[in-house]
Amino acid sequence: MKFGVVLFPGSNCERDMFHVLSQVMGCEVREIWHKETSLDDFQERDCIVLPGGFSYGDYLRTGAIARFSPIMEAVIRFAGNGGRVFGVCNGFQILCEAHLLPGALLRNNNQQYVCRNIHLRADGPDSLLSRGLPAGQVLKIPIAHGEGRYFVPPAVLEELEANKQVLFRYCNAEGQVVPEANPNGSLNNIAGVRNLAGNVMGMMPHPERAAEPVLGNTDGRLIFESLLGALEGARAGAGALAG
Repeated sequence: MKFGVVLFPGSNCERDMFHVLSQVMGCEVREIWHKETSLDDFQERDCIVLPGGFSYGDYLRTGAIARFSPIMEAVIRFAGNGGRVFGVCNGFQILCEAHLLPGALLRNNNQQYVCRNIHLRADGPDSLLSRGLPAGQVLKIPIAHGEGRYFVPPAVLEELEANKQVLFRYCNAEGQVVPEANPNGSLNNIAGVRNLAGNVMGMMPHPERAAEPVLGNTDGRLIFESLLGALEGARAGAGALAG
């Protein structure tokens, strides 16, 4: 199993993501420059990660220019073939711009950049990011964004809810999904979603910033452990079928 972390001009979280995946989680990781055009060294059960930051200075809209980077055509093909793709913060915004995930991330409802710890509750128990989390587990994860207000038209929101595509919701410390726990005005307190197939995932909070004791918080590591467990399980299952 291998991870690829895409580097866009202006990204500033790729080193954090690379460090957590390689040094904390012990995975094989390759940096992928935005001008690359092939992901042929990655297999379907590997995972491509789009990290946070300010790709291309967030000009036009967040993620709007990065969506047209050469590497994104390869990412779209990879996802279309069933490959796993995970976007965090700006990476989530890019995935929405590329139409790999539904919706858009709009300016926070208070019109301010928000950088603080929030509470998060997994809402999609069958997703790759939450499969290993105990039911009702409340996580404390940092956010750092100015455009994190998740929006979709009413009909799409209804489909997302019906298909259980919501991964995480903002909640209070007791796990209650209430308006007061929503840091940016996202519809239905949505903090992350997946595509219908379940292989493309995006979230605004930064689990890579809460994955080591030295940071005073390891809740983010639970998300990575869930993802690794799901990927390893898929690989083991494929190996058994092949045998």
